[in-house]
Amino acid sequence: MAKEKKNFEKSLSELEEIVEKLEHGEMSLDESIEIFQKGVTLSKDLSKMLDEIEKKITILVENEKGEVIEKPFNEDK
Repeated sequence: MAKEKKNFEKSLSELEEIVEKLEHGEMSLDESIEIFQKGVTLSKDLSKMLDEIEKKITILVENEKGEVIEKPFNEDK
């Protein structure tokens, strides 16, 4: 999980840098398109990572008998 977090954090940071560059608007059109495409790819990759992480997350809940049971995070969806 530490490796996933590092990759996630690195990718998120890179996406933030891309957004900043695009907001400044100091690049040529070709450069802007290229960096925008990279941002879209990063965004999709980050979304996939979050989906995978969500699948791994479980919630411990107490049932009516007072027993602690494990329940998938996204079971309510």
